[in-house]
Amino acid sequence: MIKIDDYIPVVGQAVIDDLKRISEKLKDRKIKNINSTPVGGGVAEILSRLVPLLNELGIQTCWDVIKGGENFFEVTKKFHNAIHGKKEDISKRDFEIFLKTSEENISQIRTEEDIIFIHDPQPIALIENKKDNKWIWRCHIDASNPDKKVWNFLKKFIINYDAVVFSAPAFSSPLPVRQFLISPSIDPLSEKNRELKKEEIESVLKKYNIPKDKPLLTQISRFDRLKDPIGVIEVYKRVKKNVDCRLLLAGGTAIDDPEGMEVYYEVLEKAKHDKDIIILNMQHNDFEVNALQRASDVILQKSIKEGFGLTVAEALWKEKPVVASNVGGISLQITHKYSGMLCYSIDGAAFAVKQILNNPAYGKKLGLNGKEHIKNNFLITRHLKEYMLLFLSLYHNKDIIYF
Repeated sequence: MIKIDDYIPVVGQAVIDDLKRISEKLKDRKIKNINSTPVGGGVAEILSRLVPLLNELGIQTCWDVIKGGENFFEVTKKFHNAIHGKKEDISKRDFEIFLKTSEENISQIRTEEDIIFIHDPQPIALIENKKDNKWIWRCHIDASNPDKKVWNFLKKFIINYDAVVFSAPAFSSPLPVRQFLISPSIDPLSEKNRELKKEEIESVLKKYNIPKDKPLLTQISRFDRLKDPIGVIEVYKRVKKNVDCRLLLAGGTAIDDPEGMEVYYEVLEKAKHDKDIIILNMQHNDFEVNALQRASDVILQKSIKEGFGLTVAEALWKEKPVVASNVGGISLQITHKYSGMLCYSIDGAAFAVKQILNNPAYGKKLGLNGKEHIKNNFLITRHLKEYMLLFLSLYHNKDIIYF
């Protein structure tokens, strides 16, 4: 297990000492995180790193996962898309399915800890269990333009929380609840982000038969329409007309996303006639993701909507030039033409990729600037500090808390 002191060479002794001082004020508090999946997606990944570190700092922290069937997760996927602003056909029956499964989880999941930390819409109704403890709802997705029908339904639960957390300023909403802005983070010492030896990277390329005879463009994300893998293929095709290159689309699915395999097969169909497009359905192999990102010449994240986009932070941490859509929390990570390239269209993304491939020195500079920005703003140590301050703030009655 990675220890908190292992981060000293990355962030400095003063940062770690600060975390330890803050944690002393939370020694008598018990915290439970609850979400909808133990693996797959950024929420599970973040919790898998934060929970052990909070415990090592002496704060009793646990993590529970709600249960739900196929129908429930089909509904919550619709909710997810609707919060992102996509038009979804959500029926009265869908709301009934959500409430019925929520009632089952309410009766089964214990919530007697001092602080209950609920992540995203799937477990939001557990607030019905609230007693005299503190409850936080953490929205990891882009709620800047939600479908009113779904948002008003969820708001009936949100207003009973003690605090709500969003990832970016644009996601906040008029609510009678204190709101906090806390961006997600990456763990620089995790298997996905640690430094790799050249032979480790080469072993993964060999396993998947990925030659390095031409530039490699890569997008690593769940197979999700909001990640726009079909659009990525169109970007590649435009770049290919001027620069001979190869495209890698790698990702997996999550148990709370029933559309994943459907999108995967759509991508396979779109790419089947091009031998320079490689599609990998990888289920949660962090070491291989790390190697593939490090082997790439340009990383793409052409999301249509995005809560934050941790794959951007991962790529920038590896000093890779990133071309990404200017949506959600991505703009917090990339300053256009300084720490990456932001785009608004397929043609814009293709133009940016060609710029980088035709000027490797420029791409290298983008990557160096990007890593410095991630180091200063989006590492797990900053995330830990802000979460601990959030927990402490629940026991103070001030309307506004500045971190």
